[in-house]
Amino acid sequence: MILAILNQKGGVGKTTLSVHLATALARRGRRVLLVDADPQGSALDWSGIRTADPLFPVIGLPKATLHRELACIARDYDHVVIDGPPRVYDVARSAIMASDVVVIPVQPSPYDVWAAKEIVELLREAAAFKENLKSFFAINRKIAKTAIGRDVTEALAEYAIPILRAALCQRVSFAESAAQGSTVLELEPASLASQEVEALVNELLEMAA
Repeated sequence: MILAILNQKGGVGKTTLSVHLATALARRGRRVLLVDADPQGSALDWSGIRTADPLFPVIGLPKATLHRELACIARDYDHVVIDGPPRVYDVARSAIMASDVVVIPVQPSPYDVWAAKEIVELLREAAAFKENLKSFFAINRKIAKTAIGRDVTEALAEYAIPILRAALCQRVSFAESAAQGSTVLELEPASLASQEVEALVNELLEMAA
């Protein structure tokens, strides 16, 4: 399965979600490839500062030909996770065409809800060529026990895309683990952050099946 983490808005946590999804799948014994399709190369930077043995390879492929090149590469893996770019429409389109499932991370803010319109439109265009393409919203950096965390779910309901029930909360541990080229799953496997990641992965695999 090829999963793309996409949103045309920057700063929504695409790389955080990508590395954690890839790690969670690898820790379950799956053969995983992480593809950095963002010209900024954040996932490659994350991999570059890692001192622990890698759980999966990370390659850079921020190209509009991603869907064609990935077709051959993906054969050797159970799952491919694509960390997509903001504001690079041709690469985002190519990532969509390469994917079986698109996950759209959204922060609980009105700006993120409004900005989601762009990626939803790209998905609508792609649906004409990929009838079986699945897509989901994932709430990221949710602030627990606040009204805005609940309101974003209602606001996203205007789009015809399912919203995953599992969400990742705003936690310092995500940033701290990234600074080490690691994840909360490795550094704090029993933490609430790790539980949130595992719940999101479980739901995503169930919905995407």
